[in-house]
Amino acid sequence: MNNGSAGHEEEGGAWSGPAGAEAFAAVEAATDWLLGYPFVFEALSRRIGADDLLVDYGCGPGRVADRAARVLGARVVGVDTSAEMLALARSTAPAVAEFHLVRDGRVTGLPDGCADAVMCNHVLASLPTEEALLGVFAEVRRLLRPGAPFVVLSTDPACTEREYVSLRVGAPGASYRPGEEMPLRLLRTDGSWQEVRNHAWPVDRLPALLESARFRDVGQRRPTVEEARALAAPGLVERYPWTAERAAPPLVITSAFAA
Repeated sequence: MNNGSAGHEEEGGAWSGPAGAEAFAAVEAATDWLLGYPFVFEALSRRIGADDLLVDYGCGPGRVADRAARVLGARVVGVDTSAEMLALARSTAPAVAEFHLVRDGRVTGLPDGCADAVMCNHVLASLPTEEALLGVFAEVRRLLRPGAPFVVLSTDPACTEREYVSLRVGAPGASYRPGEEMPLRLLRTDGSWQEVRNHAWPVDRLPALLESARFRDVGQRRPTVEEARALAAPGLVERYPWTAERAAPPLVITSAFAA
């Protein structure tokens, strides 16, 4: 998701409706583009190739799905629960092959075992209960062929002590129970900050949940700024000091495989 001088703050809950879609599209996301998305693409690149089908579960406005299609050469399909997000993505993500709506927990128009890989970026924090997490994992498992990879990008809710370049996690020094509502502040491209209400899911809780949802070989990685030098866009590492990101990287990549 998400430097610069702080401007005015806007409060918001879910990214719902046309205004929510436009607000999400305006998130700056520098920390994610340094320590998140490039590492998701790297994990996927070891398992999929040109013309394989990659589903971006919770694609939002399609920016990450579009980059994945260009970087990986895969056929990328974006899915989301928001029709407004999908409408925005259709107009701004030309490299994405197609888009599907998630209705009642099921992706419309995609059959069982159709996907060679699924990625899921910052979606789990929008889910209020463990049951909801397991529901998403079950639907992802339905989409994946056996042995195919599932890669999840999450923000560690324990990282409340630091001011990251483009995000602030929770209240300073606070701790949150699993599923508890937690504020997240995201830097926008105009220099203002958008506050959204997320849910805290400890990253060390995810492996057991994935295994219970019939995934295997679960592993986790916390990318560092030094590792990002080889993967991030040219010049991004030099653009900011990344003081907090160096001290306590806030993003975790969780990878698993459909059993």
